[in-house]
Amino acid sequence: MNAGEPVDPERGSAVVEFIGTALLLLIPLVYLVLTLGRLQAGAFAVDGGAREAARAVVTAPTSADAETRARVAVSLALEDQGFDAGPALTGDAVQVTCSADPCLTPGATVTATVRAVVPLPFVPALLRSWVPLEIPVESRYRATVDQFVESR
Repeated sequence: MNAGEPVDPERGSAVVEFIGTALLLLIPLVYLVLTLGRLQAGAFAVDGGAREAARAVVTAPTSADAETRARVAVSLALEDQGFDAGPALTGDAVQVTCSADPCLTPGATVTATVRAVVPLPFVPALLRSWVPLEIPVESRYRATVDQFVESR
């Protein structure tokens, strides 16, 4: 720059505008990626939980042990993905239905349904109590009791 040239007041403002625009676009994009990742983890947790719950029921030694085994299997699947396992152990997050009575009749089908709620990232629990900022996910899996097993 020469001493006689006038100073351009717009010089260097393109970098500032680029950084400002990039931040305005990047922050929502990062939040979207975090939300989709958390939602995928929830879907993966309930899918694995339903599959393992149905398998735990059809391989249970007695009908009395079946529900406990299913709830423990779901709680492990939810904890593995970072979700609260409390509703799986005590609430209605796990539902097991059977096509026969008793449930472990040879050839009977067992359907396990698992529900979970995925909270949006960085939303405080107090705000979630006023406005439902959670996404429910559900999965269902069906397994068959072995045909050649003694009735339990």
